[in-house]
Amino acid sequence: MDKQQVNSRIATIFETEFEVAPDRLLPDAHLFQDLGLDSIDVVEMIAALQKEFGIQLRDSEEARAIRTLGNLQDFVFAEIEKSQAGDGPAPQP
Repeated sequence: MDKQQVNSRIATIFETEFEVAPDRLLPDAHLFQDLGLDSIDVVEMIAALQKEFGIQLRDSEEARAIRTLGNLQDFVFAEIEKSQAGDGPAPQP
C-alpha cells in the first residue's frame, strides 16, 4: 500500500466517522483546532485506524507529537511499513 492510498483511507475515516468535509482535510490542518476533534474523538480515531489498517498503535513519543493531519498520515504510514517489515507491533487479528 502506498502513501497516497493510506492518506485516502485516513481521509475516508475523517469524512465518515467525524463528518469532516473533504476540503478541510489538508496536511497542515490541526486535528483539534481545525478539524474539531476532542479527546474522545482521538480514542475513536485510534480504534478506527487500527481496524482499517490492521495495525496496533501504541502510545509513544512519536504518537504524542502528532498535531496535524499530515503528522498523522506520516505516522500511520510509518507504522504500516514497520508492521509489514516485522519491526513493529504485530498486526491485529
